[in-house]
Amino acid sequence: MTALTDQIALTASQPATRRGPSKGGDAVFRAAAYGSALLVLFVLAGILGSIIYGGWPAFREFGFGFLTSSAWNIGTEQYGALVAVTGTLASALLALLIGVPISLGIAVYLTQLCPGWARKPVGMTIELLASVPSIIYGMWGLFIFAPLFARFVQVPVSNLVEGMPVVGTLLYARVPSGVGVLTAGIILAIMIVPFVASIARDMLDQIPTVLRESAYGIGCTTWEVVRHVLVPQASVSIIGAIMLGLGRALGETMAVTFVIGNANRLSASVFDPGSTIASRIANEFNEADGMQLNALMALGCILFVITFIVLIIARLLTRRVKAA
Repeated sequence: MTALTDQIALTASQPATRRGPSKGGDAVFRAAAYGSALLVLFVLAGILGSIIYGGWPAFREFGFGFLTSSAWNIGTEQYGALVAVTGTLASALLALLIGVPISLGIAVYLTQLCPGWARKPVGMTIELLASVPSIIYGMWGLFIFAPLFARFVQVPVSNLVEGMPVVGTLLYARVPSGVGVLTAGIILAIMIVPFVASIARDMLDQIPTVLRESAYGIGCTTWEVVRHVLVPQASVSIIGAIMLGLGRALGETMAVTFVIGNANRLSASVFDPGSTIASRIANEFNEADGMQLNALMALGCILFVITFIVLIIARLLTRRVKAA
């Protein structure tokens, strides 16, 4: 006992030594962090500069008409971006209209309604969808989904709406092959569901339990809790998840190339084949030369601008929601 007391007293009598900050190590860390940030900016500037340089001859040759023209004729070297831009926006918007409600439903089910024993398996299954390569989605969409979609959806719906003023224009398939803009939108919706659902679920899980219990305590139903408590609390993160899914849908290449039909044609029907910027670049870039290559690089520039606009809109929406 005496030895233990002496040891404690000896330890207490020794002055506590504290190492000062290493100025050299701190400087190296700051330089590494600063360099990493600059590296990202340099890479982004390099990519943007290269596609602008490659696409400038097309912009100079066709001017603003490049955006408004639907021509894409290699023989006469007449190129326009309207069909590809329209197909890109249409397929991405269809993917959001289909995928976002499903994703939010999955997130609400996993956080509010799913029994404890099933929560982890269902969550892992949803996350595994994100690891499936896009070309697998494209092959499945072309060889499995498209024939079934043509047989059980396109043909019956076309027979039903044929001759109708507006609905007939939107939902009539001249050649019900199964591929088309709507098919691409459905495949893209399946692909963005894991991203949007996972982020929304994580955000709903982080909402304090006391808020939900208080709402249930005053007699709110599950729908009222979700609508008036959970969604407002996680609205900023949900908007970010939706914009992340939109970015994935805008830039997707291989899956869309398989199922959209790759036709340079404007059509009001979502069942008809179309084309996107990414699918056109994927189909023609290897054999492209001269003005065709410049036009494809110009399409890449336009896709970059569209993605940048989506990012700005996401920032404005999140800022507005925070202010509210």
